[in-house]
Amino acid sequence: MNGIKDGSFCFDANGAADLATALEGASFEITSVERKPYKRSPYAPFRTSTLQQEASRKLRFGAARTMAAAQRLYENGFITYMRTDSTILSETALAAARNEIASRYGPEYLPPKPREYSKKKAKGAQEAHEAIRPSGEEFKHPEEVASAVGSDEAKLYDLIWKRTVASQMQDARGESVQVRIGGTASDDRPVTFATSGKVIHFPGFLRAYVEGSDDPEADLDDQERRLPPLEEGQDAEATSLEPTGHSTKPPARFTEASLVRRLEELGVGRPSTYASIIKTIQDRGYVWKKGSALIPSYTAFATVTLLEQHFSNLVDYAFTARMETDLDEIASGEQEPVPWLSDFYFGDTGLKEAVSSNLEKIDARQVNSIAIGTDELDREIVARVGRYGPYLERGEDRASIPEDLPPDELSIEKANELLDMPSGDKILGTDPDSGLTVYARTGRYGPYVQLGEQEEKGPKPKRASLFKSMELDALSLDVALKLLTLPRQLGESDDGEPIEALNGRYGPYIRQGKESRSLESEEQIFEVTLEQAKELLAQPKKRGRRAAAPPLKELGTDPNSKKPVVLKDGRYGPYVTDGETNASLRQGDSPADITEERAYELLAERRAKTGK
Repeated sequence: MNGIKDGSFCFDANGAADLATALEGASFEITSVERKPYKRSPYAPFRTSTLQQEASRKLRFGAARTMAAAQRLYENGFITYMRTDSTILSETALAAARNEIASRYGPEYLPPKPREYSKKKAKGAQEAHEAIRPSGEEFKHPEEVASAVGSDEAKLYDLIWKRTVASQMQDARGESVQVRIGGTASDDRPVTFATSGKVIHFPGFLRAYVEGSDDPEADLDDQERRLPPLEEGQDAEATSLEPTGHSTKPPARFTEASLVRRLEELGVGRPSTYASIIKTIQDRGYVWKKGSALIPSYTAFATVTLLEQHFSNLVDYAFTARMETDLDEIASGEQEPVPWLSDFYFGDTGLKEAVSSNLEKIDARQVNSIAIGTDELDREIVARVGRYGPYLERGEDRASIPEDLPPDELSIEKANELLDMPSGDKILGTDPDSGLTVYARTGRYGPYVQLGEQEEKGPKPKRASLFKSMELDALSLDVALKLLTLPRQLGESDDGEPIEALNGRYGPYIRQGKESRSLESEEQIFEVTLEQAKELLAQPKKRGRRAAAPPLKELGTDPNSKKPVVLKDGRYGPYVTDGETNASLRQGDSPADITEERAYELLAERRAKTGK
């Protein structure tokens, strides 16, 4: 419409598939143009939670990585203390910020007096320190700091510097416009289109800083959307009309940033605990990361079900906040610690009584069951959490749930697809020595044989992986029993240590205590003699097999250590390393899809954990 391109319009007429056709050649008129002044005030300086949220949005840093970088900046004197709920800047900081604004942006960006932010004290707030800001009477410019610190610290300092300076700048000012365009379709249906625009006349604090959004698809409030000059009564011509569908979306998954914000809203935790809370729920397998989103696991659903049904007071949102209030009163001398602890544990509604009274009521199978639904054949499908991971159950049918399948993507159709896949289970016969059934099965790490079934609360049955040259369908009972004898005992060394031949993650080898030597083929496991093994062990160890194995992927240069990062396959699975620090991949991290940024984040979290 004469300069309005790619606009998103809504109409108040009854929708129809042929609406666009009916509007072809129709005449339109600007029915209303409403102009309003636009003003946007700066954001408050960073406190701990807002720093973690914004670092997650803008830098894709996890909370632990953010706090580790902030700790290093603080220790080296570049920022003030990074654990605080305060948004107040000291007189020294205000003077420094105003000097920066006047010299870098000009006096027109400087308000007549310093800005003050809310002094309303949140419950449990830690406000002994001022807001997080660049330290000193004069703020060091980010370029100056970048030359003295690692990449993570440089990026975080730049964020803190911009936010601090922007917090003391003038408002952004402009004009917002709401436009309505009316017309009549060829079938006499009246239609009304609407669009809006925004023009920033004076950017103010936006010259220095724009806050990110938790929703990557959301338009930021501060973006300009220019419209052509429009006046009420003006004619408009439709140059093109394209009907598009519109559907609502479910709420976005929590990210570390949005979870921190929600914890803060609920009064759960303190600035110093948000990073450890997020780390704990990942380490215990309650959530895993897919991109920046936190995906709940089936273990989390089972745990929450157990707590909500039998220990509801412990998962009440206000529980932690109430406890922290009590602990504050103990710290200030308003309560005595021993009576409080005694009542918490031994009281009539204490933890000991809650556990003892609920143990007999807890149905472990019910707690670990998550209903998926009923399929077209009226078969009930349930997801359960077992000892070896989540699985599906449909009558007598069972199937493992892939680790990287989010619970909200497990539909009835997907569940049936998993349950209908060939399991690969095959009964080979009976072991003559034990009388147990021998199975051939396909597992997460490939085909294997198993002696007997898993008994409830019993030891794990013996298993052995098939050789690479073997096929599951052609496997005989004799070969399976032979595999189940591994590791094969060859005898003893001259020192009396046992020597054995076995198969491992990196292929066949012989072992004597801590010494090992590789074999040329898997078949040698059953052929190598004691004397041959001794000869191999007497030779110098070849350090090439594992050390010389090429990396799976090269991932650039770590911004902190300045060393090349590679992806390797290790004894306990794939990991990333810069030669100094090793970090295992987490659940949801795919070796094929691992990015440089994710590798750097894993290494940073590992350094933060080890203090190196």
